[in-house]
Amino acid sequence: MMILSLLAWFRRLYSLDTLDTRFTVPANTPIKVAAEDTRSGPAKDARSNAVASGASPSKWGTLEFYVYYVVFLVAVPLMFKTVVDVSQESHPTYPTYSHLLSQGWIPGRKVDNSDAQYSGFRDNIPYLLALLVAHPCLRRLYDYFTRTSNTNTANSTSVTAAGDARAARRIRFDYYFALLFITALHGISAIKILVILYLNYKIAKDLPRKYVPAATWIFCIGTLFANEFCGGYPFERIVTFWTTARDGVGQDSTLIQWARSLDDFGGLMPRWEVLFKITILRLISFNMDYYWSLDFPATSPIEKKQLDPAALSERDRVKIPAEQSAFNGRNYVAYILYSPLYLTGPIVTFNDYISQQKYAPQSLTKARTIAYGTRFFLTLLSMEFILHFIYAVAISNSSPNWSLYTPGQLSMLAFFNLHIIWLKLLIPWRFFRLWALLDGIDPPENMVRCVSNNYSAFAFWRGWHRSLNRWVVRYLYVPLGGGNNRSAPASGGKPHSSLFSKARQIFNFLVVFTFIALWHDINLRLLMWGWLITLFVLPEVIGTLLFPPNRWRSRPNTYRVICGIGAVGNVLMMMIANLVGFALGVDGIKGLLSELLGSYAGLVYLVSACCALFVGVQVMFEIREEELRAGIRMKC
Repeated sequence: MMILSLLAWFRRLYSLDTLDTRFTVPANTPIKVAAEDTRSGPAKDARSNAVASGASPSKWGTLEFYVYYVVFLVAVPLMFKTVVDVSQESHPTYPTYSHLLSQGWIPGRKVDNSDAQYSGFRDNIPYLLALLVAHPCLRRLYDYFTRTSNTNTANSTSVTAAGDARAARRIRFDYYFALLFITALHGISAIKILVILYLNYKIAKDLPRKYVPAATWIFCIGTLFANEFCGGYPFERIVTFWTTARDGVGQDSTLIQWARSLDDFGGLMPRWEVLFKITILRLISFNMDYYWSLDFPATSPIEKKQLDPAALSERDRVKIPAEQSAFNGRNYVAYILYSPLYLTGPIVTFNDYISQQKYAPQSLTKARTIAYGTRFFLTLLSMEFILHFIYAVAISNSSPNWSLYTPGQLSMLAFFNLHIIWLKLLIPWRFFRLWALLDGIDPPENMVRCVSNNYSAFAFWRGWHRSLNRWVVRYLYVPLGGGNNRSAPASGGKPHSSLFSKARQIFNFLVVFTFIALWHDINLRLLMWGWLITLFVLPEVIGTLLFPPNRWRSRPNTYRVICGIGAVGNVLMMMIANLVGFALGVDGIKGLLSELLGSYAGLVYLVSACCALFVGVQVMFEIREEELRAGIRMKC
């Protein structure tokens, strides 16, 4: 009985509903539905039942899948053993990277803390946990001393008034805490951040309306480049640029020394420009939400549609604009610099932020937040074990001689490198989302699936950094025209062909991934990553055109096998693209592939690995069918 209860608890812990109710509640469903367990049988609505009716019968108990279980039982332990073996002190390559390892807390093991990006987070976990507790506690104290009594009438006017009062109280706290927070983080550079915010705000408010979108994008992308090339605008460099030192001494020289002393007050994170990229997205969100709000009539869309403002659907929270008075300076600063999401996100649109400040999201329950926090700490513990037993990052950072590794070891080093990349992004994102949940804001979950549970390039990018994907769709992809041709030409002719729509989709995909690559970092390696991603979606697009699902309805198993073969190719290409962008670079992947494919043993291993991937892909297909049987249609 106890074992069954434990299994039920784990099932609940790792359910989609615990991760984010957006996965189990349709975007156009009022949020009150999300307050309950959305996957209980009677709770399924007509849409969920329709989704479930289209799913195939379960294959978990078939002979085919029992064969797959055996493959998993053999392959997965071997995968771990292979990469753990090359991380032992007895391995010949250990001395080449041992200097990159640090003292670990697991007896007898060192820890691979050589990833600069993750080590900054890992080393500050105690302070971040203190902040995780302190900020919500300060919020509640502030609310306790500033809350005014409200009449608990049920009419819409009182609900709106209570929402306005709640938003004013919360945003006031966010505003002042954010100013203190960025001052502590960036010291004197907080002034530079506020100057950028001021200039962007003036673009939205003071420019003629028709120029706002173009000016916003030009300013924000220009700021990305300027931040990169000017190194965060050190005061010393600014003063040196605007003054000419006379004979190397004198008044100007004193001014330069004073500017240099100002630069010494850099706060806890002097390089503020490194993580300012996420702020750029919020700058665009505010300006574009304000720009689109001007298209709406003076009457509230909520009143016109007779919606409950305290229980809007997720789609309505994003699309229905905040009232014009909400687009003010205080709300703007509070939103842009909202402390829990300031450093890494997830990204919340301005409209959604204002809506959630007015009315507490009913998707936030104590049980769900505790489960999410438990899941975060288990993920953090998993990362610790991986870093103590698998030194894939240190090995790849030591310019290794790939010829010293067998094909199996090479592939597993690359494979686990990708998983560490996934975890090093997942953990900070979930930490800061947990902080926001504790503070009463429900941002989107950034990581939907494990990196190993992806076979489609399109679906992969919907689930990887999901809030960025949603932001890109709203503010870039759809304004570009998206990938669908929904209307006929003005002349009354036929709509463009499916091929034209696919070509347009690929072009927009190229624009989007070029922007994402430049947004991540302005360097050739990530630009190559963006272009490789675009290139590698072509086989999927072509395969979809050549093998449309409707032609294979009478032969579902044959179609599943064909899709599985194509998915194996997709997985290999996605691994290559992400290793180029985030781990090895172009030269590193060339060396790895030449060693992997340059021998008969390597080719034999590659064929074996493809067979194992095929098994994994079939399990991925069935996982998604299981979700359909539960009435959940995921897009990734």
